[in-house]
Amino acid sequence: MTQEEKYYLYKEKNFAERFFGHLSTVLTHKKYVMRACFKMGLYRQGLFHDLSKFSLTEFVPSVKYYSGRLSPNAVDRKINGASLAWLHHKGRNKHHFEYWIDYSASSDEYAFGCKMPLRFVAEMVADRYAACVAYNKDEYTKGDAWAYYQRARDVIIMHKDTKAVLEKALTIMANEGEEAAFKYMKEILKTTKGTDYSIESLGLKES
Repeated sequence: MTQEEKYYLYKEKNFAERFFGHLSTVLTHKKYVMRACFKMGLYRQGLFHDLSKFSLTEFVPSVKYYSGRLSPNAVDRKINGASLAWLHHKGRNKHHFEYWIDYSASSDEYAFGCKMPLRFVAEMVADRYAACVAYNKDEYTKGDAWAYYQRARDVIIMHKDTKAVLEKALTIMANEGEEAAFKYMKEILKTTKGTDYSIESLGLKES
């Protein structure tokens, strides 16, 4: 099956299959995010993660384009040229780095990534891990989140300090497992005490 054909797999499912399939995926994703956030001490974020997915703007198109093989947002974007569900979602959830992209005042660049507060970087790590678990199911491996990230690593707009922390956590996950990655994030959250952070203060290297 080609990638092009995968975009239209949603047509093979009836409404009930798409509705309950999407709902199950969202709840599974939230469950694993919650577990990960709790391990990092982020209880509120674990409980309230991705609640906007239950809004009509996000839930309706996600059910319509659900196939179980691709993100409904990717299908929506392919068919309609844009995903209003995704635009709605990333503008309301601070664990997405896209939330933190702003116009630049410099003539040298059009847009730039603001530094994300560390607690949202930690939630982003949990989010990427849980998305891989929810979509890859039995085929999930500890290296999936890092592999997915690498597909867009060179083109994403993200603050250098945020990017360094994310890459450190995802490589730890790929090499040592999820628990080690969550432990790392919890440790630096404790070390920084919710204050500012940098590559230098955390002993990281710019990618």
